[in-house]
Amino acid sequence: MAKLWNKLTKSQLGVPLFALLLIIVFNLIRDASFFSLTITTNNAGNTVLTGNIISILNGASELAILAIGMTLVTSCTKGQDISVGAASAIAGSVFVRVLREHPITWGVIIAAFFAACFVAILFGAFNGTLVAAFNIQPMIATLILFTAGRPIAYWINGGATPTVDSPLLTYIGSFIPGIPIPTPVLIVVVFAVLVSLILRFTNLGLYTQAVGINEKSARLNGINAVAMKMLSFMIMGVCVTLAGCIGVSRLGLINHETLLLDIEMDAILAVAIGGNALSGGKFSLAGSVIGAYIIEALTITLYAMKVSSTAVKAYKAVVIIAIVVLGSPIVQKYIIRLRDRIFKKPAAIMENS
Repeated sequence: MAKLWNKLTKSQLGVPLFALLLIIVFNLIRDASFFSLTITTNNAGNTVLTGNIISILNGASELAILAIGMTLVTSCTKGQDISVGAASAIAGSVFVRVLREHPITWGVIIAAFFAACFVAILFGAFNGTLVAAFNIQPMIATLILFTAGRPIAYWINGGATPTVDSPLLTYIGSFIPGIPIPTPVLIVVVFAVLVSLILRFTNLGLYTQAVGINEKSARLNGINAVAMKMLSFMIMGVCVTLAGCIGVSRLGLINHETLLLDIEMDAILAVAIGGNALSGGKFSLAGSVIGAYIIEALTITLYAMKVSSTAVKAYKAVVIIAIVVLGSPIVQKYIIRLRDRIFKKPAAIMENS
């Protein structure tokens, strides 16, 4: 028990796992049926899984992807990208623009994705240049795209809100026939595994953390800090493209004003809830992804309690403040001291006796 407690208090996953446990216990006490899963047939005639757990996993898909990118940006630059929602709208607009000019096939969808990815990476490079080359604080640098991004997205499609209708897009945004799990959930799993493998078998994670912990020391050790900061924003470009394309595929249209609106704040919170320091340095992608699902689980829980949509944000704010305070260095130091009192002192007394 003592060893488990030590691991949890020292691990970055301690806070998100504890927060997730609280939500699970609360719902078990409130209504155990909250976690029930059922098999039904949807409007398309596909056999699918339904239930609050599926809703949480599915609803948090875009947020989980953006949280991965936000984690790398935060770790490397010691700041946050507040333009991810607007950048997702730009990527979604490019995706729709390409789709509308050709008959929709899998080849066209892939080409549209890469076109959107190219544009989003360019905008990510723009943000990265401001941060890395001009040494502008990330939140200020990305404020430019946060302000101008959605008008740019609106302009890409000629000031219209076009729709795209295709069963193939429905497969991406909803279900693939024969697979009962929503496709966005599968996309998150594949993307998270891919990023984890890249971090495991390359020096990307090490260099990212090194620049975030001490940029001068990283440079003395031969790490190009400017390139790493640029790369983190370019990886964010891939993340916003995935999120934007999933959002478009869900709705079958691009709404520049509402697509992933305010998701940048949730992405930052997911990183914080995941036990990552917003001042940069060591990071945990798993913690950020868990943080994204915690935010969505909290939202679904509040809706299950019949809380009005207008009041949900206020309730979420209170709970999230509590979680962030719980993960603060001061509270963590207190928890460590409490751990030492509970587990170390009794052991010392037993040895002396």
